[in-house]
Amino acid sequence: MGGCKVKQGIKTGLRKLTAPIRERRRRRAAEALQVQPPVRHRELPNDLLLPQVRQLIQEGRTVTISVKGYSMRPFLEHCRDKVTLAPFTSLRVGDAILAEIAPGRFVLHRILRMQGDRITLMGDGNVRGTEHCRHRDVVGIVVTYVRNGRAVAASSGKLRMGIKIWRFLLPVRRYLLFIYRLFI
Repeated sequence: MGGCKVKQGIKTGLRKLTAPIRERRRRRAAEALQVQPPVRHRELPNDLLLPQVRQLIQEGRTVTISVKGYSMRPFLEHCRDKVTLAPFTSLRVGDAILAEIAPGRFVLHRILRMQGDRITLMGDGNVRGTEHCRHRDVVGIVVTYVRNGRAVAASSGKLRMGIKIWRFLLPVRRYLLFIYRLFI
């Protein structure tokens, strides 16, 4: 019982300690929204949007979509970041892909392992649990990450190095994500 109280006390202390940082970030984000012209966009549920994305990619087009969910933290943040998906010719471990893991259930996760036709996926923000799909279930590959209007190519050496380091840190990812959530 005492361990839970200690953990809660540490969390509360860290939250109080980092409150000014979080408040400053909130103010900056609010100011940025006021300066930028309003952007027109429509939000569609994934069950309607992602089959259309699949069709466009099969036609050879690229598609940019907003990220929903927290499974790709810290590289992609819910409703803030976007990714550009494109058709692929080859896949490799570390690539972020959009895949249909069950009929009508799509995930944007990173390739953890490839064994023949079988692909194992895991989100960057996940500490355990994987999904599996076949090569034919892959809809598209992420070619660009867009954060705060800045695009970064998925093939960027700096980004790929960060992804490799993040994979290596899987045993302590839970703690790193906790600290990350304090500061966003």
